[in-house]
Amino acid sequence: MVQAYILIQADMGKAKTVAATCAQLSGVLAAQDVTGPYDVIVRAEAPSVDELGKLIVSKIQDVDGITRTVTCTVVG
Repeated sequence: MVQAYILIQADMGKAKTVAATCAQLSGVLAAQDVTGPYDVIVRAEAPSVDELGKLIVSKIQDVDGITRTVTCTVVG
């Protein structure tokens, strides 16, 4: 399994909703709204890097209120 942290910037006032929506997606292990330069941090996993990419592009980035994502793949 490949795991990653997805750092999300959201529209103002949407962080809580974005986190709750992401938490319900298959492949998402955790999603929390946070303070700092990013509004939400998601931990996700998939069987391969390709599947992880599909999860991010077709599901996570499709969530209403997300303006930008940065993916940090877990190594080791």
